[in-house]
Amino acid sequence: MSRVWNFSAGPAALPQAVLERAQREMLDWNGSGASVMEQSHRGKRFIEMAARTEADLRSLLTVSADYAVLFLQGGATQQFAQIPMNLAGDGDSADYIVSGHWSAKAVAEAAPYVQVNTAASSQKDDFLKLPPRDGWQLDPRAAYVHYTPNETIHGVEFHDIPDVGTVPLVADMSSNILSEPLDVSRFGLIYAGAQKNIGPSGLVVMIIRRDLLQRAGRPMAKIFRYAEQAANDSMLNTPNTWGWYVAGLTFQWLHAQGGLTVMAERNRAKAALLYQAIDGSDGYYSNPIELSARSRMNVRFTLHDSALDAAFLAESEAAGLMALKGHKALGGMRASLYNAVPLEAVQALTAFMQDFARRHG
Repeated sequence: MSRVWNFSAGPAALPQAVLERAQREMLDWNGSGASVMEQSHRGKRFIEMAARTEADLRSLLTVSADYAVLFLQGGATQQFAQIPMNLAGDGDSADYIVSGHWSAKAVAEAAPYVQVNTAASSQKDDFLKLPPRDGWQLDPRAAYVHYTPNETIHGVEFHDIPDVGTVPLVADMSSNILSEPLDVSRFGLIYAGAQKNIGPSGLVVMIIRRDLLQRAGRPMAKIFRYAEQAANDSMLNTPNTWGWYVAGLTFQWLHAQGGLTVMAERNRAKAALLYQAIDGSDGYYSNPIELSARSRMNVRFTLHDSALDAAFLAESEAAGLMALKGHKALGGMRASLYNAVPLEAVQALTAFMQDFARRHG
């Protein structure tokens, strides 16, 4: 078997050690004689695993008892609607910072449930930079402020946490959670689709301040209410047992690597190497993002002649470099450098880029 270097934006690479452990435990998990997917989520083994998974995540991010940790379904996109359903009442408004595709989609999905105020947007700049902080029009009476710290498609990232006063800050961290240490206490709610830095698709991890669980006043089914999920340990219905289990293995792997400080150093090194290869190519490759807003997780680049794109993609795939095609809305290339992508993968990519430029120059 030959593994490729996987630069997919999501579902994305998982740590090889996690996959190998899951493979070993597939037929006989935890001495049960069956896989984790065949276990009752009400059984002792699964409940112990779920508790350890939550404890490991709390330890990685230093999550205090003031926050509930939920393991949900529906993807981050479903939370675009559920967040205003749970955090805003009739007639309330919420501030949204629009910095790319996903934050714009969050606005569209929230609109039926809350009065949306687009407090800042970089759309007029084609999302090539972040909305300047001094231009944000925040409402101190807003139910919450929503932003997307890292835009997977456009390749821009906030490198600090915005100060929004006493209004709860809500963050879609699907593509940068666990990539570096984080001060969770600065947030009211953090949510993330698992399929980039946590585990398989189909699972959402949420960290929510407990006082916000009491906000939901509008009628809704219990399954949509975060307070009900918290009261039932995220098992109001049958959860994504496989996704929860693999997330737990990933959290254990992160601890074994030395935690998030170590991951932050690795991620900075990977991104620096790739940006250096782009910027040092004498224009053969280019990245359009403002320097201060460049993403560590999702690196966009274009070739000087788009007629070479097909050859670049075909040859890179043949060289064992997977999923470098950029998003269909933007074209070009994109390399996603999540936690499970090792430095060796980026070294292989940059070596290929240099060789391709020499041969096709």
